[in-house]
Amino acid sequence: MNRKVGIGVLALAFLAMLPAARASEEDQATKLTFSESVQIPGRVLAAGSYWFVLDPGTGAKVVRIFNSDRSILYATLQTVSAKHLESRDKTEITLVDRGGTRPEAIVTWFYPGRTIGHEFVYSKQEQRDLARDKQKVVVMGD
Repeated sequence: MNRKVGIGVLALAFLAMLPAARASEEDQATKLTFSESVQIPGRVLAAGSYWFVLDPGTGAKVVRIFNSDRSILYATLQTVSAKHLESRDKTEITLVDRGGTRPEAIVTWFYPGRTIGHEFVYSKQEQRDLARDKQKVVVMGD
């Protein structure tokens, strides 16, 4: 009888953990650390760690960027879908090297295991400027 109770408790504990796992998957919360400043639409983020989090209520079109402990919201950004032919097992971002003293700009962010990512929406002038510069893909995480 004790064995059955133990299995039952274990099963309940597992089920209790499922909503949290789904919430993380739904909002695609990802902690990214940059060794140098990076640009996002409308601002520059200093070197450091940031949380990139989807607002699930927007159909994966809005990304919120927080500081490392999620106590400060730095940006709420509109995105459009970006596509990969294959999913990757790690977070991937595309940066544009703008040359000179200007920081690299983040263009796309892909959550691990997804073929659909998020392309940040820059102004038309910024988009033209970024299209001229060299892009590089960076795989982040362990």
